[in-house]
Amino acid sequence: MRPIWNWTLGVLLTFALMVLADEEHKAASPPGKSVEQITALARQSVVVIKHAGRDGKQAGLGTGFVVDADGLIATNLHVLGEARPITVESADGKPYEVISVHASDRARDLALLRVAAKGLPALELGNSDQLKEGQSVVALGNPAGLTYSVVSGVVSGKREIDGRPMIQLAIPVEPGNSGGPILDLSGRVQGILTMKSAVTRNLGFAVPINELQPLLKKPNPIPMSRWLTIGQLDPAEWTVLFDARWRQRGAKILAEGFGTGFGGRSLCLSQQPVPEPPYELAVTVRLDDEAGAAGLVFQADGRDKHYGFYPSAGQLRLTRFDGPDVYSWKILKQEPSPHYRPGEWNALKVHVDKDKIRCYVNDQLVMEEAAQGLGGGRVGLAKFRATRPEFKHFQVGKKIHSQTLPAEIVNRISKSIDALAPSEPPTSELLDTLLPDAAASVEVLRNRAKLLEQQAARLRTLASAVHQKHIQTELAHALQRQEDDIDLFGAALLIAKLDNEEVDLPVYRKELERMAREVNASLPTAADEADKLGALNKYLFTERGFHGSRGDYYNRANSYLNEVIDDREGLPITLSVLYMELAHRLGMRMAGIGLPGHFIVEHRPAKGKPQWIDVYDGGRTLSREEAAQIVQKITGEELREEDLRPVGKKAILVRMLHNLLGLTRADGDIDGALRYLDTILVIAPEAGNERLLRAAARLQTGNKAGARQDVDWLLEHEPEGVSRERVLELRRLLSDR
Repeated sequence: MRPIWNWTLGVLLTFALMVLADEEHKAASPPGKSVEQITALARQSVVVIKHAGRDGKQAGLGTGFVVDADGLIATNLHVLGEARPITVESADGKPYEVISVHASDRARDLALLRVAAKGLPALELGNSDQLKEGQSVVALGNPAGLTYSVVSGVVSGKREIDGRPMIQLAIPVEPGNSGGPILDLSGRVQGILTMKSAVTRNLGFAVPINELQPLLKKPNPIPMSRWLTIGQLDPAEWTVLFDARWRQRGAKILAEGFGTGFGGRSLCLSQQPVPEPPYELAVTVRLDDEAGAAGLVFQADGRDKHYGFYPSAGQLRLTRFDGPDVYSWKILKQEPSPHYRPGEWNALKVHVDKDKIRCYVNDQLVMEEAAQGLGGGRVGLAKFRATRPEFKHFQVGKKIHSQTLPAEIVNRISKSIDALAPSEPPTSELLDTLLPDAAASVEVLRNRAKLLEQQAARLRTLASAVHQKHIQTELAHALQRQEDDIDLFGAALLIAKLDNEEVDLPVYRKELERMAREVNASLPTAADEADKLGALNKYLFTERGFHGSRGDYYNRANSYLNEVIDDREGLPITLSVLYMELAHRLGMRMAGIGLPGHFIVEHRPAKGKPQWIDVYDGGRTLSREEAAQIVQKITGEELREEDLRPVGKKAILVRMLHNLLGLTRADGDIDGALRYLDTILVIAPEAGNERLLRAAARLQTGNKAGARQDVDWLLEHEPEGVSRERVLELRRLLSDR
């Protein structure tokens, strides 16, 4: 045992250090100021920062603040744009010339500007490590162009986002706020506003001001004359039409922004001389979104007229533009190609002859069209709409050689890697074999890896399809029995197993039986139904803590009966299924009541009147008026007598699946939606609206044959509640495709 004096000394030292730290904090903290006082002092140090677009017009607006009297201004890097003229304006409207980007850090999204000025009013920088949660702060900025706006709030917390420390603020952040200072009530800068929450409008984030210190201590200045040329295309090689932003990074040309030409079009024309026909031009392109479009243009007059060949919405398209609007635009040909690889680099090539145009993708001829008289002109690149494409290997010449590897080289490399053992590192002998054709070897190896990944993905998809079909077959078999003989508990577990192969039905059956035994064991001898109901409620809600989910209501786990049992939390319907199954094992009769927007159970005692029970609300008994109030609150509708009729077990299962189906809409999970729709139609084949939904979902995923089957069924059976006009509209859409 340690001596008592040693422990006492430790306590005294700790106490002394706390007192000293408190005194130091008091000495360092001037009295707090009001929001009005802070605003009056800080406003003169806050500036508006703007950057121009390619056309010279304003393209971005943000905020900054003076951190050094000799013209140093802090802001976010993203406020500056890239390679754009920057203007700085003070609160009194005075403009300042930007001499340099004094320092920048992309990871921290921070930048320092140097302006040609002396004696500017600088803000004092605080120590963000000492910032406390709940501490009051003030933000200044230019939200949505409303310059020098003020808002107060509190520090909600300190977070790490994408590996960076951030201050979470209970303050709304809008475009234009970025780069503005976050001030404590002593007027010291504690952070720099940088981003808006995607969860709620009254939430923002700021970079801690301590993150700015490394830039102040070790700047990396870039004069404005050099900043304006970063990433710019050489005007001696390229001419941009219809705005948008074209830049160069290494060997790639990148394009972004909405072009001002028809269809969001923007052109980047090469200054290279174009040979007399026949000639060829080529580029390798990758789209960020296959719904977009980008590729080659040729015979361009430098204004609105040109041909274009490019991927668009997964197909290859040859077009002709004869003017600035839709009336002077024509799709000459549009074809799908098995040789086009969505989401990957694709080599486009056009062979231009006097009377013929041939278009290729990855060295495979896609289409051929008669030339229609534009003639001459320049060649280059094009992007449309909001597409953000990447281009490389642009070429124009009399003959462009294939970029595809010769078959003999591919075969030789493939044979070398066929014997590669997956569990062993490559041998030095194998490396020596591959090195003479290193570039080709790398391409073949990566293509082989990509193929194996695609095969693995297809196998996983097939495994999921087999599992889904197996569960649906088991579910169909379980529902072939009479209503009273259907195992509702087992069927509900099968719905959970549809999404999770590891759900072990026998384990949860045993758990249900164990729970029923525990309730039974607590009952007095000759217990009546009131005793059983009381014991069941006490067991589930008091002793075991089962409850309705409120904080995370829309979590899919609440619809999986196994997870409801594990977590003791669920939706009204899943809790009701568990409640009814336990009651059944206690000898009580229960039925499900599917109220609009809510689910309850009806207890049907052998003697006495039935009573309604809200399992979601801890087993509370309901009057008709209370049930009506629930429906009114959730749906805004009046309770009808038919709403209080018991529903069958199949209807309960369909309702559980509809809950899951609703969640897929929010998640954009089309595969999940199809899985639940398929299962609903296994249980209720006559469900017309669900079949119409499935037809639309199948069409969206490219399963046109399946969509036609559903549409034909709907037209043949004409189920009640399904608009025939909507079905015919879907059929016309299928015919167009």
